[in-house]
Amino acid sequence: MKTFIITLLFLSLTISSYSQEKVQTVTKEGVMKVEDLPAVVIKSAGDDFSIYLPDRNADPKVRALEDNFIAYDLGKNFEGYETYLVFMEIKGGSLSATYDENGKLIRVVEEYKDIKLPAPVIYSVYKAYPGWEIVKDKYLYSQEDGDVLKKQYNLKIKNGKDSRKLTVHADGQILAER
Repeated sequence: MKTFIITLLFLSLTISSYSQEKVQTVTKEGVMKVEDLPAVVIKSAGDDFSIYLPDRNADPKVRALEDNFIAYDLGKNFEGYETYLVFMEIKGGSLSATYDENGKLIRVVEEYKDIKLPAPVIYSVYKAYPGWEIVKDKYLYSQEDGDVLKKQYNLKIKNGKDSRKLTVHADGQILAER
């Protein structure tokens, strides 16, 4: 009887474990891939908290630099300084972050050149300027105390010999033309 109960218990556990398999969702675009991305990164800095809102830009080099910044451990490097600057650079871009004397993140400024533009930006530019070509781009992203201050693209477009400079928000809204 004891063996029968143990066998029954074992079988019930193995059967229930097989019922918990992952199901992938297939849509008309293909298999959906799930990624765990931090929407807000919060690190403890003594009694305060540092908040960093990473911009999940489509360009892999931007994402890689932001991931390196998130993984960066300030450690005890900031002690003895009123402010502490962390500067990270890649080819075509940079990220600089300022921390206070307690290790709290104050400000982050990111600047990148010649990156992969998001679809809303490309769509709005080509819709407003048909026949024009984007020849240069620069992406600016800054935040202070967890609030996004600037998230825009400075673009240079050309049509033959004519050229214009545009400032476009990340959602595709054209802010200025020069």
